[in-house]
Amino acid sequence: MSLVNPIQTNPILALAFKAARAAGKEMVRASTHLDSIKVDSKAFNDFVSEIDRQSEKIIINAISELYPHHRITSEETGSIGDEHSDFEWIIDPLDGTTNYLHGHPQYAISIAFLEKGILKEALVYAPERNDLYTATRGQGALLNNRRIRVANRIELNQCLIGTGFPVVNQTQLNQYFEILKDFIRQTAGARREGSAALDLCSLACGRLDGFFEFNLKPWDIAAGALIVREAGGIVTDMNGDSSWLQTGNIVAANPKLLAQMLQIIAKHL
Repeated sequence: MSLVNPIQTNPILALAFKAARAAGKEMVRASTHLDSIKVDSKAFNDFVSEIDRQSEKIIINAISELYPHHRITSEETGSIGDEHSDFEWIIDPLDGTTNYLHGHPQYAISIAFLEKGILKEALVYAPERNDLYTATRGQGALLNNRRIRVANRIELNQCLIGTGFPVVNQTQLNQYFEILKDFIRQTAGARREGSAALDLCSLACGRLDGFFEFNLKPWDIAAGALIVREAGGIVTDMNGDSSWLQTGNIVAANPKLLAQMLQIIAKHL
């Protein structure tokens, strides 16, 4: 069902989309000459490109121009603005940098907006596919202005699970693979596509039935998690608690499947 376009009626999402679209155009343009993009290594398996930085600058400048006193937390810049502000933007200017640098179109821009620490608005934009995911707290989730819902599958052997390998911080690698082996044995399969923001959006659309990953950052998951919740899913940490945004350890699914996922994970914690 087509709904009233939130980009036309919601000033926060309108600003987020304007900034994301401008950054996305630069990403798509630069993707035609990937070999010439300057890339630095922040840590083992953790890369940042000039496109990450350019995208971040476009988004931060757009927000700061209209809301100069809002706090902005972004992957490359860190936190800027009034640290005591009730309003905070959490930005991943390019989620899926490694994918992008290899010409794989699974990457996105992720923007979340919090008021007094509560997620209120979310936008994930995949520029190469021109897919726009949005959510407003209490008002549902949309893909390209159409309502989306999580799948209702609850039989594990019918479920497809999304995940991400802990390639930067590998301290939990063995634990992770033991969990993954259990899911592979008991489900229809697992997918690792390289962008947590888009994985969570795929869960919200019913393309995936569940998702789990360790050691993510707030900008990786803030927007996608709100989209999942507004699509009828539940988001927790590995213990079923609400500290996922602080710990970066996240599990998400529909309510009945989530309980089964947590039981499998609990055996390895």
